Amino acid sequence: MIERVVDIQKLIEAVEEEIIEWRRHFHENPELSFQEFETSNYVYEKLQSFGNIEVSRVTPTSVMGRLFGSQSGKVLGLRADMDALPILEETGLPFASKNKGVMHACGHDGHTAMLLGAAKVLSQLKEDIKGEIRFFFQHAEELSPGGAQEMVKAGAADGLDGVIGLHLGSQGPLGKFSLCYGHVTAACDDFDIVIQGKGGHGSAPEETVDPIAIGVQLVNGINQFISRKVDASHRAVITVAQFHGGTANNIIPDKVTLGGTVRTFDPEVRKQIPIWMEKLTKGITEAHGATYELNYDFGYSPTINDEKVTSLVEQTIVETFGESSFVRGTALMGSEDFSAFAEAAPGCFAFLGAGSDNIAENYPHHHPKFDVKEEALILGVQYFVRSALKYLNEN
Repeated sequence: MIERVVDIQKLIEAVEEEIIEWRRHFHENPELSFQEFETSNYVYEKLQSFGNIEVSRVTPTSVMGRLFGSQSGKVLGLRADMDALPILEETGLPFASKNKGVMHACGHDGHTAMLLGAAKVLSQLKEDIKGEIRFFFQHAEELSPGGAQEMVKAGAADGLDGVIGLHLGSQGPLGKFSLCYGHVTAACDDFDIVIQGKGGHGSAPEETVDPIAIGVQLVNGINQFISRKVDASHRAVITVAQFHGGTANNIIPDKVTLGGTVRTFDPEVRKQIPIWMEKLTKGITEAHGATYELNYDFGYSPTINDEKVTSLVEQTIVETFGESSFVRGTALMGSEDFSAFAEAAPGCFAFLGAGSDNIAENYPHHHPKFDVKEEALILGVQYFVRSALKYLNEN
């Protein structure tokens, strides 16, 4: 029998021009969460054209591809997110968004292109793969309850043994991979509070129940939660980001609304915060003769990397790119709905620097001038391909 010899690196290098073309197509045609109809159609057609991949719709705007190797083995998921943000682009790129007020400002265009590239390469390695690879092209990462949770509930992760993801970073050094063991991103919860008072003329506040004054006290109280309720060894953040009330300078309104976000790692702290918030809101409003309505929404769970899968990914990065391309990261207070996949199966979520050497060009995620260096895209393809082969064939 003649042994099959495949130059995997050559296959990877062959898709570089295509992934840049795909990324620019996605960037130019962004779609919001749960509205990724054209994006998912494009991905569906590309996956079908590669051959050896079974393509299906898990939800109306997501796509899953399944590649079955020539030998039995484990089942590994590779995930990319596809949705854009409600932001007016200001990059001036020749392939800037054609959908006014919608922009790929978080790198999801690159994520989708990288996973497509990996799928094309791996589709040509069917005979060399032990087990199954599932390509998750996920919708709605940016909007709770999130597309990952929907895909998992629809059965996409059934029978999954492991899952791997990757996120481009606009402010990280180009080509530098960052990896955490354990917590990667925080849980993300939201709250909205309506304070109902009694309006009146600004010249006679004693005749009113002023919801603005009550709201200010409440905001100050909420801002003391972390320092007075949470152990200093537990990282947590509460931010009141909205405060709405009033229509004129001489009118005290009947009500105000405020809202914000809560980020936690510890499950007990996460459970206690809405209880504390309820007690505080009830006490302050009752003391002033007002009423309130509190809505608290538990959103994404924290993303937690599995030690064994993360160790395998670390080995892959070092073997493929060298020791200098890897750094141990620290958990972020941001959130990621990759957590839903990582709860369904042991997972690893890494970050890849895609910033410019000129720091002034590196705008943060969700900024109107956000961009990534396209040289990082082929590195992401290598990351997915090499990690998948190592996980299935050596693990």
